[in-house]
Amino acid sequence: MCGITGIFDSRGQREIDRAVLERMNETQHHRGPDGGGLHIEPGVGLGHRRLSIIDIATGQQPLYNADGSICVVFNGEIYNYQSLIAELQALGYVFRTRSDTEVIVHAWAAWGADCVQRFRGMFAFALWDRNQETLFLARDRLAVKPLFYALLPDGTLLFGSELKSLLAHGGLAREIDPLAVEEYFALGYVAEPRCIFKQARKLPPAHTLTIRRGQPVPAPEAYWDVRFSLDQPLDVEEACAELKDRLQESVRLRMIAEVPLGAFLSGGVDSSAVVAMMAQQSAEPVNTCSIAFDDPAFNESEFAKLVAERYHTNHHVETVKSDDFDLIDTLARLYDEPYADSSAIPTYRVCELARKHVTVALSGDGGDESFGGYRRYRMHLLEERLRAALPHGVRKPLFGLLGRLYPKADWAPRVFRAKTTFEGMARSSVEAYFHSVSILRDPMRAQLFSPRFKRELAGYNARDVFDGHAARAGTDDPLALIQYLDLKTYLVGDINTKVDRASMAHSLEVREPLMDHELVEWLGSLPSTLKIRGQEGKFLLKKGMEPYLPDAVLYRPKMGFAVPLARWFRGPLKQRVREAVLGPRLAETGWFNRDYLQHLVDAHQSGARDYSAPLWTLLMFEAFLRNVLDAGPTAARQPEVAVALS
Repeated sequence: MCGITGIFDSRGQREIDRAVLERMNETQHHRGPDGGGLHIEPGVGLGHRRLSIIDIATGQQPLYNADGSICVVFNGEIYNYQSLIAELQALGYVFRTRSDTEVIVHAWAAWGADCVQRFRGMFAFALWDRNQETLFLARDRLAVKPLFYALLPDGTLLFGSELKSLLAHGGLAREIDPLAVEEYFALGYVAEPRCIFKQARKLPPAHTLTIRRGQPVPAPEAYWDVRFSLDQPLDVEEACAELKDRLQESVRLRMIAEVPLGAFLSGGVDSSAVVAMMAQQSAEPVNTCSIAFDDPAFNESEFAKLVAERYHTNHHVETVKSDDFDLIDTLARLYDEPYADSSAIPTYRVCELARKHVTVALSGDGGDESFGGYRRYRMHLLEERLRAALPHGVRKPLFGLLGRLYPKADWAPRVFRAKTTFEGMARSSVEAYFHSVSILRDPMRAQLFSPRFKRELAGYNARDVFDGHAARAGTDDPLALIQYLDLKTYLVGDINTKVDRASMAHSLEVREPLMDHELVEWLGSLPSTLKIRGQEGKFLLKKGMEPYLPDAVLYRPKMGFAVPLARWFRGPLKQRVREAVLGPRLAETGWFNRDYLQHLVDAHQSGARDYSAPLWTLLMFEAFLRNVLDAGPTAARQPEVAVALS
């Protein structure tokens, strides 16, 4: 696990400023404290920070082919590198190291841009081929590893694992993209490929970018997509047997390391399944790490303890106080973009704990998306059965009218909240799912934003992100469609972003067996009834793990990795949230409706409504403005960088 960065003159061979490249590289020191390296030649500069995991002795980067004409900087792991080494050696390529990084340079020489089709892993890399005068950028299929890039007006292309490395160059304009702000307040993150700054982009999942010197910079190209064919004719017993084999293989590949290795163990089904599979294949006790909360409503540590005791793991637990909110500014600087998932706090803490004991940790991330674990999936399927009874052309006007006429009753039991039901029935499937996952839904954002900001949006709605992905989903199965949407949006923009930044802040590598692309493809071939059956989510995973995990872990209500925001904002953070939301920094943007901000704060703090999620989203946006936009990593060194808000 590492950090990469670079500068490329797409138009010629202008000199690369070594000091600038070094500065960009050093902003990511936390991603690779074990070493750093640069490659500079006319028009090209590549930087790398190394966290040594595999081939500690000879795997330094930048890494070259035999004659030095191909150079790569790489962040991630190619898990099938050993079989690829054998394949490439059979083609005549000679390896000087035992690292997965060297596989990339020879695979490029052998197969060109198609090399990424051969890689099984998490990766973001930049490769320079001097003979072809080509810079090649690539990102893994499920975007476990990040990659930002920006094309400046003079033809200079910047790239890096984190946005802070691009900002350190000094040439990236800090002009916020209003469309990114709309996405943030709807989703809690800026969705790929957009970036909070207009000039920058994220390379989308499963895409490459091939830039040839002297030619216009093209659009990224996709090399993979998951297909929900749902056509695998397996019964439950057969599917459970194959699942076990696939999980064991995925875990085995991710246990290859030359440094201490362990796993997160939350007490949920996903992380517990990973630990169980690790224990089957490890001669030594598995190192496991858990965070306990001093608030019983959020504490899952007793379930983690059940699994730890069953497999006799070296279990490490630390308790996070329920008032652990001192990380707000730290998180804003860490994530570079506005980011509103409050579970980033316990994630940061569990990574901090894990790094005391291991350098690599396996996680259970990705299980909810691929196995059908979210409660919202079951709610969506219920609504879909109701929507299927009438064509959309009939539903929309009929239930839209009823939704407008029926009084709002948030205080009432759910069964009596007919207004919400009517409004849901009026929506299309994609519109309804977008509505269900939005932090501030369309009516709230309409009140939140000022008339000036709405003009800047020019009609753009974050739902367009979902509509675009839905058009490419290739399925009309209700569950498969929303799983596809989550794999393209929430998993990438929220989950993977959260874990990458939190783990790299502590120089910890996190590996994700449940996001193995071959496993995801296989799960996409299974019928949806193997994922949700009745009211039971993750049906197949739970059935498959019954021989390995207690029912108390498998069949208990899902808790999540949450923090008590509602209580914070009425208690210890009451004044802070009021000052941030109603203070000068948000006001001076001109983007927000002051009266609605006042309503959100007053209604929440009086106990009339629970606006904790919107308030946290606003709090983190204000923290971004102060910590990144106003005082970013290079603010003191680069006073010439213009700050623009529109």
